[in-house]
Amino acid sequence: MMKSPVMKLSSCLVLCSIALAAQGASDYPVKPVPFTDVRITGGVLQARQATNVAVTLPFALGQCESSKRLVNFDLAAETMRRRAGGETNFQNQPPTQYPFDDSDVFKAIEGAAFCLSVKPDPSVAAQVEGYIKRIAAAQEPDGYLYTWRTMHPDSPAHDWIAPQRWLKDPQLSHELYNLGHLYEAGVAYAQATGSRSLLDVCLKSAELVQRDFGDGDPRIAPGHQVIEMGFAKLYRQTGDPRWIALAKFFLDVRGKGSPYSQDHKPVVEQTEAVGHAVRANYLYSGMADVAALTGDARYLAAITRIWENVVSRKLHLTGGCGARAAGEAYGDDYELPNQCYNETCAAVAFLFWNHRMFLMSGDAKYMDVFERSLYNGVLSGVSLSGDRFFYPNPLEYDGKAANNHGFAGRAPWFGCACCPPNVLRTLASLGGYVYAAKDDKLFVNLYAQGSATATVAGTKVALEQTTQYPWEGTVTLRVKPAAASQFTLCLRIPGWVRGQPLPSDLYHYDDPTPAKWTVRVNGKRFSTDLKQGFAALTREWKDGDVVTLDLPLPVRRVAGNPKISATQGLVALERGPVVYAFEGCDNGGSVLDSVLPGKAGITARHRSNLLGGVTVLEVNNAGKTFRGESGEVSIKKATLTAIPYAVWANRGLSPMAVWVARDATRARTAPRPTIASQAKVTTSFSRGGMDTSRLNDQLLPQNATDGFAPNFDFWPHKGTSEWVAYEFAQPTLASAITVSWFDDTGSGECRLPVSWRLLYRGEDGEWKPVANPSDYTLRKRDPVKVTFSPVTTKALRLEVQLPEGFSVGLYEWSVD
Repeated sequence: MMKSPVMKLSSCLVLCSIALAAQGASDYPVKPVPFTDVRITGGVLQARQATNVAVTLPFALGQCESSKRLVNFDLAAETMRRRAGGETNFQNQPPTQYPFDDSDVFKAIEGAAFCLSVKPDPSVAAQVEGYIKRIAAAQEPDGYLYTWRTMHPDSPAHDWIAPQRWLKDPQLSHELYNLGHLYEAGVAYAQATGSRSLLDVCLKSAELVQRDFGDGDPRIAPGHQVIEMGFAKLYRQTGDPRWIALAKFFLDVRGKGSPYSQDHKPVVEQTEAVGHAVRANYLYSGMADVAALTGDARYLAAITRIWENVVSRKLHLTGGCGARAAGEAYGDDYELPNQCYNETCAAVAFLFWNHRMFLMSGDAKYMDVFERSLYNGVLSGVSLSGDRFFYPNPLEYDGKAANNHGFAGRAPWFGCACCPPNVLRTLASLGGYVYAAKDDKLFVNLYAQGSATATVAGTKVALEQTTQYPWEGTVTLRVKPAAASQFTLCLRIPGWVRGQPLPSDLYHYDDPTPAKWTVRVNGKRFSTDLKQGFAALTREWKDGDVVTLDLPLPVRRVAGNPKISATQGLVALERGPVVYAFEGCDNGGSVLDSVLPGKAGITARHRSNLLGGVTVLEVNNAGKTFRGESGEVSIKKATLTAIPYAVWANRGLSPMAVWVARDATRARTAPRPTIASQAKVTTSFSRGGMDTSRLNDQLLPQNATDGFAPNFDFWPHKGTSEWVAYEFAQPTLASAITVSWFDDTGSGECRLPVSWRLLYRGEDGEWKPVANPSDYTLRKRDPVKVTFSPVTTKALRLEVQLPEGFSVGLYEWSVD
């Protein structure tokens, strides 16, 4: 996309005007202590970081090779080389599945950069430099870097790609998305290693983006945000005002597209979190960067409104967000089902957003939410072994569904592999979130054993933190200024200590009584008021001063806002920042039949030999429901065990629930077997990961606790004739069936069928329509009963005509 000299002049004018506007801002008021100056040396976070370096890093780098993501770069380089040599029609077919596969390599390199800062390793550094050479070889002479187009230039290699550069980026080409992750990786690698090898690739690319977009035309809004954060990092690294101008440009062109990619309104006019949750949280993080670097308060006002919407109405107790599987999206207000999606990448991006809100404001509430998401919604995304990953992170699981992109339980990798390298880079960079400084204030945001060096009030200060947090609440901090210095040490007193799970009424504790925290300096009690959630200790600090913070860790019973239908009559447990879950393997094989009444006693007990060393909750005088011979529900006394949510699914497949019933009326007692539930299910079509047992699991929206029952559907088949069948172990007399149709209008592509009918298999093996059926009614969700002349058969089949352009699904099919 060539620009004329006039257009280039216009570009310069646009950039200069934005650069001048930015002169009044100097980045975030609160400055994080860089990850390169912090070491985490003990506790949960250090154990996760150690596994991240030892296992996840080589695993992810190896997957980039074995999954052929790196081969894409080689093939792009080969295409350019052979065409330059005269083979003008030569091109390569991409060997991977998606045009955004380049980004996984960039994120893995960024993760490697952070890991090299944690633990230098010449072999890893050499491996990464080799990868960077292959990336650089795939970059076109003018700076364009997008392997799918470069290796197959004569025609688009995927429907998501337009014949001309950039034009389909608002939809799904991901050209700018890939570059955002490239820029983040290039900056991280330069900071961690001092090497400019990848940064030079980034700057060559950025020059092209400036030439193509710097004059404000074309007005293309990135379909998947992240380049905004990437350009902000390039600006900080280089000081070149063009990069923050481009970040602002890509924000300001939004407003003429879909809510799915947050393009439905200008960003400064948006008021709630909508659409794809990862895109959304990346966008809001980018808006925070631009607000800080340009001084434009409109961006901060907008993301503050949106943050309040999320924390007040759209956030799961675990800090997970993006409840809807359809579109991997934020749902409506209070749409927080336990069988939720909560993509790992969305939780990672939520960390980025919350940290930026803290840096802008100095308010601890943002780090409270950060901590909740980190210890629950993010750490759950990777196994304790470091080589298995969750894409979605539900708060309830039946122990068998292949709900993890076709896998039951954590998976080693995915076709769409955004989550594993995102976890890699996040865990490796955790040191950069622990401390921050502003003027004469030194903030302690996270509690984790380790050491750091910071500068506050012009004085270099060494810090040593000793703690077993989050299992114990005592934190010892040794303060070692280079010279005696007056400054304020700000210790975050988490919201859970003060009796509030979130800074909103979305959840509340049964007993919200604040815990009595204390702080001592050199053994003497230090009295201080809270300022924006921090205990502010102002004094002259000397080498060797010791601060001791005691944060009590009461077990808290949590209730959801009454507007959350999924949590009505249910209770969850927390201790400190850790949300707990009940797994079937600790509780007799089942959890949804559990009852946790108010009289139940709960004891916290650390078990060093379990799941890498965790504190579990033992619940006495609890109960389990069961169904008697006549179908009545009764309750029996039981002892229950809860484990930290982040470590569930590390001992094989097992049912899991965060929320359990307060009394027997809300427990989900196992139903008695029926003809349908014991039948063998066959279907005309079932895509990978679609569990056919959902047809006869006896779960309807009406009897699933949160109204979100599992469904079976024929997607992506549309407009076809399909069928589902039950095969019985012996001839069975049937005279009626009940069907509940699944329709996800507004979020998916399933609708009511055009028509349907029931057939039975005769003694001759042929399928025959049942005689004298009542109306084959079409009705959303609510059960539809069809009666017919009794028939004895070994199999029944529903035949369904899918509407043109749409698919069809069912919640349940029962047989009378």
